[in-house]
Amino acid sequence: MKSGSVNPALPRLLQLASPSLPVGAYCYSQALEWGVEAAIVRDQETTQQWIAALLAESIGRYEAPLVARAQQSWADGDISEVARLNSDFLASRETSELRAETVQMGYSLRRLLHELDDFPLPAAFDALPEAAYPTAWALAAAVWRIPAADSVTAYLWSWCENQVMAALKAVPLGQAAGQRVLLALGARIPAIACQALILREEDWSNLAPGLALASSRHETQYSRLFRS
Repeated sequence: MKSGSVNPALPRLLQLASPSLPVGAYCYSQALEWGVEAAIVRDQETTQQWIAALLAESIGRYEAPLVARAQQSWADGDISEVARLNSDFLASRETSELRAETVQMGYSLRRLLHELDDFPLPAAFDALPEAAYPTAWALAAAVWRIPAADSVTAYLWSWCENQVMAALKAVPLGQAAGQRVLLALGARIPAIACQALILREEDWSNLAPGLALASSRHETQYSRLFRS
């Protein structure tokens, strides 16, 4: 790309990562709401600690490398690999609400992509009984020819932003505090994204037993704003 030119995929990337993308992400806190209920998450510092830990230990070490691999598989037309990654991701969801979240968001993104005029969807996408959200995201990134490094970075940012937005409502946090948290998280994302692009599959890990316990408790939480 020549100096002074703009990557034509950048507007598509911004569209994909936008909070206005109608996939229902705002409905979910991924158990952060239970962290608030249990007084584990109670202010700016503890909010940042909660999100940063999941970003480094789970999202960055499993979802992010899976997005990169799935995007390459879509680009290569390796449908069997896409199906395997999708199945593995669904199986990795440790509670019913975490699984329902990714299935609902994947369904919503698939429906949206069908409604976009310039989006050539492969038949194999509709052949997936349930498309997890990372699988659908990876397809959009592949079709729009978004570089994998940018796609993974935006995926991580979008996840962090949604977590902070949930914290603004549930903790609650002020807008300035939320932006300070995002600033700190954003500084960590480039290194995590770079690691995700080269991490071998045998080193992928979403081991976060605290999240699984928090999510299972959230499923029976008496009063809640979020679906996960």
